[in-house]
Amino acid sequence: TGIVFGVLFHTAGLILRWYISGYAPWTNGYESLIYIAWAISLAGILIAWNSIGGMAATIAITSIILWIAKLSYLDPEITPLIPVLNSKWLILHVSIVAGSYGFLLLGAILGFINLLLMLMLKEYNKKRLLAIITELSYLGERALMVGIALLSVGTFLGGVWANESWGRYWGWDAKETWALISILVYAFILQLHLIPKLSGLFAYNVAALFGLSSVIMTYCGVNYYLSGLHSFAAGNPMPVPAWVYIILAGLIMTSIGAYQRKKKLNI
Repeated sequence: TGIVFGVLFHTAGLILRWYISGYAPWTNGYESLIYIAWAISLAGILIAWNSIGGMAATIAITSIILWIAKLSYLDPEITPLIPVLNSKWLILHVSIVAGSYGFLLLGAILGFINLLLMLMLKEYNKKRLLAIITELSYLGERALMVGIALLSVGTFLGGVWANESWGRYWGWDAKETWALISILVYAFILQLHLIPKLSGLFAYNVAALFGLSSVIMTYCGVNYYLSGLHSFAAGNPMPVPAWVYIILAGLIMTSIGAYQRKKKLNI
């Protein structure tokens, strides 16, 4: 009940911001983050409502995203909409693509939780933990299915918008290219069960976790490190924060530890 109330309150905030500004509230870094947080909450309710672990992951990642959105370097001020975004396709293309990020992020977080659970596997708890890991993997796979569907549709609609704005549907701009790469990455992840040596729970969860890197590159990397029509930095790179490397090292170590535990218990 509390989660549903929180989502409704969040929805009301987005609607109010839309009413005040006069345009869809997902046009800058701050707005896109609060919208993605909303999408994650919605994904959790739709996919993991009956799962305690799934809902816990939803609440945790939503809280983190909202906390990041409140950091001082993201300006929450409502400003006039720039002309290039003044289009009906803003509502369709951006909302669908950003919404897909919520589902894909939820799938990645569930993958990380499963790797942590694998680290805790022992002979005496193997049966119980494997049941939980299997359940969360199933929920994560459902989230990725919805995410890749939304990402594909959103990318297609982006091509329609590009044709209206620039006179061509596809131009291999950096954002377009990485959106396609993300679709291909998740299409591969969802087909891992067809590859005998990669059909296990460990391979899927590692892929679901690190597959998010393609989305992060599409969402952040293209904007700040590459030049193109969607770039904010015109190819002038900004320093990568030290905490990024720390988190990456932690994820790699977690994956290695989970693999060693899996191999030791022969699961």
